[in-house]
Amino acid sequence: MRLSCLIFALLGSTTLLTAQAEFKDSYFLNFDAYAGSILRHNTDISHLIRNHPAGFAVALSKRTWGNEPWQQGYNYPDTGISFVYQDMNNETLGRHYGLYGHFNFYFLKRNLQLRIGQGIAYNTNPYDRVDNFRGNAYGSHLLSSTHLMLNYHKEHILDHWGIKGGITLVHYSNANVKAPNTSTNTFAINLGVVYSMDSPEAIPQRIRLDSMPRIQESVKINLAFRSGINESDVVGSGQFPFYIFSAYADKRLGRKSAVHLGGDLLYSNFLKELIRFQSTSFPEMNVDPNADYRRVGLFIGHELFINRLSILTQLGYYVYYPFDFEGRTYNRIGLKRYFNEKWYASLTLKSHAAKAEALELGIGIRL
Repeated sequence: MRLSCLIFALLGSTTLLTAQAEFKDSYFLNFDAYAGSILRHNTDISHLIRNHPAGFAVALSKRTWGNEPWQQGYNYPDTGISFVYQDMNNETLGRHYGLYGHFNFYFLKRNLQLRIGQGIAYNTNPYDRVDNFRGNAYGSHLLSSTHLMLNYHKEHILDHWGIKGGITLVHYSNANVKAPNTSTNTFAINLGVVYSMDSPEAIPQRIRLDSMPRIQESVKINLAFRSGINESDVVGSGQFPFYIFSAYADKRLGRKSAVHLGGDLLYSNFLKELIRFQSTSFPEMNVDPNADYRRVGLFIGHELFINRLSILTQLGYYVYYPFDFEGRTYNRIGLKRYFNEKWYASLTLKSHAAKAEALELGIGIRL
């Protein structure tokens, strides 16, 4: 889990803070306080929704100027890093300290800001069968976390100072690396201030190209290998490695998008233990102790390109499914980081609807 989270943070933060040689670097800081409620996405955490979480976020963002074509295509987003503190105001759930890489996207003449952040968080009080047996939300200290903000954002209202405010969503989960993992989602209202390190007259005009370079490619073949460790929902059943071999074709539709069609071969060793456990402990379930733990799936997908980083989404269906686990359909979402025209690394979450199965660390080649 530690290695996966570290690589995930590096995929986000080091990519986001790439230097721009053609323009002077320009940064701004913001501080937001927020308070809200835990959403009841799963009845298993109903006993934990008692108080209202609160916290704050501090972020450093760097402006883009359009000197790379992808920046104009996304209306000159910001890139940056952010820190989020959240007190769940519940002794069972503890507190969170999170570090994220983020993008800020702008709409409505740059008055509406959408922040998308991904990173890792540390929880102070995960599940323990003796000391915290009611805390079934998190099975580990280290968690994968997503931070979303939709805010009114206005800079330079009073010299270097501005304001922002709106809504925020913070998600915490360990992606079933260790059970239990019912996770939490906090919906909150935030209000904050913005401090620009440059005066308004020092900010240069952004580059605007009359026409964007077109990308035309033939169909490409991708070969990918993904691995990691995970555990079934049976607490204490043990963590086991998994191995996924994927092959798929992709077709670029333009500068921003590509579509996928392919398949997965999945070796999920945690299913071996789950099959053994259910066949011996719950004979009424009629589980065959010799059932195959392997699965084969076919999927369609989409890839959204943001410079060398891309956001991957796939929807799959198991065509070989000897053991019933969470249904035949599955989905995958995550990040890819391209090192050159062929090689890439990825970190993706495989789940069945909202039920996480595995955090997948992968490497692949595009031919």
